Amino acid sequence: MKQRNSQVNERTGCFAQSSTNTVTFFFEGKLIKAKSGDSVAAALLEAGELILRIDPSGSPRGVVCGIGVCWECRCIINDVPNTRACQTEVRPDMKVLRQREDL
Repeated sequence: MKQRNSQVNERTGCFAQSSTNTVTFFFEGKLIKAKSGDSVAAALLEAGELILRIDPSGSPRGVVCGIGVCWECRCIINDVPNTRACQTEVRPDMKVLRQREDL
């Protein structure tokens, strides 16, 4: 079994892999660099992206719990809505969009 070397990122509070390998993906069309093994939520927080969705009232939402319980970090990832960013590992060329529920 592969051992994961996770640690809490002091700046974001999310678990992140201690890796020197990087991957790139897209958030709202913007190229984001991330550490291989990080969650989408951790990578976006590290990149300064705090708003991951807009709720039905038009309020911005982002990562709250970071462990998949609250569902506040749901995004559209590779055309799949309601995907929890904190539970999804970054992959090369992944397309992530802010989920808008205020339409």
